[in-house]
Amino acid sequence: MASTFGAARVLVASNRGPVSYDVQADGTLSARRGGGGLVSGLSAIGSDADALWVCSALSDGDREAVRRGVGEAGVRMLDIPADVHADAYNGIANSVLWFVHHMLYQTPLEPVFDAEFRRQWASYETYNRAFAEALAQEAARGAAVVVQDYHLTLVPGMLRALRPDLRIGHFSHTPWAPPEYFRMLPDDVAEQVLRGMLGADRLGFLTRRWASAFEACAAEITGGLGDTRIGVHGLGADADFLRERSHEADVAERMTALKAEIGEGRRAIVRVDRTELSKNIVRGLRAYEHLLQTRPEWRERVVHVAFAYPSRQDLAVYRDYTAEVQRLADEINSTYGTPGWTPVVLHVKDDFARSLAAYRLADVALVNPIRDGMNLVAKEVPVVSDEGCALVLSREAGAYEELGDDAIVVNPYDVIGTADALHEALTMAPGERAERTKRLAAAATALPPAQWFLDQLAALGG
Repeated sequence: MASTFGAARVLVASNRGPVSYDVQADGTLSARRGGGGLVSGLSAIGSDADALWVCSALSDGDREAVRRGVGEAGVRMLDIPADVHADAYNGIANSVLWFVHHMLYQTPLEPVFDAEFRRQWASYETYNRAFAEALAQEAARGAAVVVQDYHLTLVPGMLRALRPDLRIGHFSHTPWAPPEYFRMLPDDVAEQVLRGMLGADRLGFLTRRWASAFEACAAEITGGLGDTRIGVHGLGADADFLRERSHEADVAERMTALKAEIGEGRRAIVRVDRTELSKNIVRGLRAYEHLLQTRPEWRERVVHVAFAYPSRQDLAVYRDYTAEVQRLADEINSTYGTPGWTPVVLHVKDDFARSLAAYRLADVALVNPIRDGMNLVAKEVPVVSDEGCALVLSREAGAYEELGDDAIVVNPYDVIGTADALHEALTMAPGERAERTKRLAAAATALPPAQWFLDQLAALGG
């Protein structure tokens, strides 16, 4: 394999690709395009750049598309066996590596690295090897390959062994754990992850904090970075897209409906999140409950608009967390609600137009993750806010490094402190709120998605 070369000059590798397929009732396949920074970035390099996106076939429709040879130009889906993908994606990537980097374990009971873990780790190796082999097959001599995220930490090293001529980058969209937490992993696995990533010419991180944590892990476990370079690229919001999209007709319809749910003359505290454990939705609700309990002047004058879109519901701990969010919202409404006022307006069905409507209406945005690689919601709200929005922001979000000066910063574990921050945000003078929003929007859009990708490519010499 190492002696043969493909045609692609720029390659992206990620678990999820830019397109997905559904099998229709008549047996035909329909395609749905995705969005995001990588899609924007590949578009920005031009259609004549011989670019290829390598990704997993995630659904039955995707696998059927691969089997039928149906696909879009510039995309190669890998039909990795469903059981191998499940072990690698849910068993290792989402239940181990995600938990380590977000420091989510309840350590008296977890993790337990037993025979089942080792079986799943073998699947993670197989999954990464499938990507490495496909990239090696498709890449032209000297091509640039940008590997994405914690799902594919072993790919750079595997690919380097197959194709030493390639320029390889890896980008981490999550935080990186400090050495004392990262070393919870079995010693050989921790070293394998690091050496896999150090097969890249260059590693990218969202903030200097996460990059420094990786450097500390490498220094302690592998003896240093070797020849691998480190870069920081803080992904920003796509201002043009957001401003245009947030003024389309369906968003206006959602605004009308949300205004009716909030009620005339009331303030809105908005959060938009997946029900991901790290997003800290439950403590956010607790803080709002404390605000209503200790500052009764806000009763019937404020509504918490909480969009908590279910995530990873095939994992029991996520289903339990989603249920707790619903239970607590119901409890707050039962305790404090009146016939004309629902304190928490909770929506759990994903609706991007409704999210944009909430951004425009928000008086306060609550972004309080336990730990977050960046958090684009914190960046998107100021960009589309109609009247200016006070941002209550966790110091553990990557966005804190760029937005902290103009946000009201909170310790995400401190429910009382977060309640006080909500009160401060609600009482902020309109003029100050508007000025802060302008500065937040400027910082939030400093590195738009296309430029974020192109900067990484340029740093690889691509």
